[in-house]
Amino acid sequence: MKNTYHLCLSSHDEVMFRNEADLIIGFNYLAVAALETDSVLLADGFLSTHHHEAVRADSPYELARRNRYSYTRYFNAKYHRRGSLGEKECFLLNVEGLYHVQALLNYIFRQGLHHGMAVTPFGYKHCSANAIFREELGKSTPPALIDDSKRYLYLPCNKQHFPLKYRMSSEGLLLREDIEDTAYVESVYVSPRNFLFQMNRISDAKDIADQQKENSLPAVTLESVERGVPGFDPSKAFIAEQGRVNKNRMTDIELCHIIDDVILPSRYFKGATESSLYLLPERKRADLGNALWQEFRNVRYRHSDSPFSEKTITEDQLRRCLCIP
Repeated sequence: MKNTYHLCLSSHDEVMFRNEADLIIGFNYLAVAALETDSVLLADGFLSTHHHEAVRADSPYELARRNRYSYTRYFNAKYHRRGSLGEKECFLLNVEGLYHVQALLNYIFRQGLHHGMAVTPFGYKHCSANAIFREELGKSTPPALIDDSKRYLYLPCNKQHFPLKYRMSSEGLLLREDIEDTAYVESVYVSPRNFLFQMNRISDAKDIADQQKENSLPAVTLESVERGVPGFDPSKAFIAEQGRVNKNRMTDIELCHIIDDVILPSRYFKGATESSLYLLPERKRADLGNALWQEFRNVRYRHSDSPFSEKTITEDQLRRCLCIP
């Protein structure tokens, strides 16, 4: 009998999804691992340094192991990197009861909101919030689909014949509404109206009280869901929950684009067919980090062609995007 779990895999101080393509591949490889382990995905949320899933599974650790292994192979081959990626063991939380499950789904759907990526859960596309109640919420028009002959480009090399019933968008993303058990999730929320309420509510003590009345398991909270993410600050998440998003903050994906697609090819790999952060020794990455930090401090609030003239970055962010310990 399958149980319901929350899984979280974090890369700690290293970005594990450096661009949109990585985020797409990340979900696709998760979908393949779920099919291989006869697991049922309920919800997911992918960010640059970690990802969350709600799943029904017999072997959650095996699901996490296969997903981590296949994505690490992809990431290492693409970026000329060596070694394991992320934690050896995922963070796992057993969840039982309707209110506990709904609380877990709420937090996973609202990942983009809590991390300041969007003003509503529906504004962040690398989660499954937009896969729920699609017809009722006016989202039933399917995206353009990729030609079947190109599907293999976005799947593990040994899974090129992934069942065609799972559609793939023109971007290469397996459609979440095909992969995840949206019917079950919708039954948890009962109605589109309640789903919208849950997506826009402010976290309060009632949610915890409902779970405590349900059973003796600890209540699912933002703190417990994010416990597997080092350095997470719940206070900032609760501010973001009110829709207060700092649009002047550069995202990890934006910063990695500047590093990978602008700086590395022009400064370190001129004329080379390939370039990668991981081809630079740690000392050079540290020197680059110091140079970029000084550039950011010198051009901030000034009219300049520098990519750092309009958005802010932090030292910790720069370190993880450059993989500096």
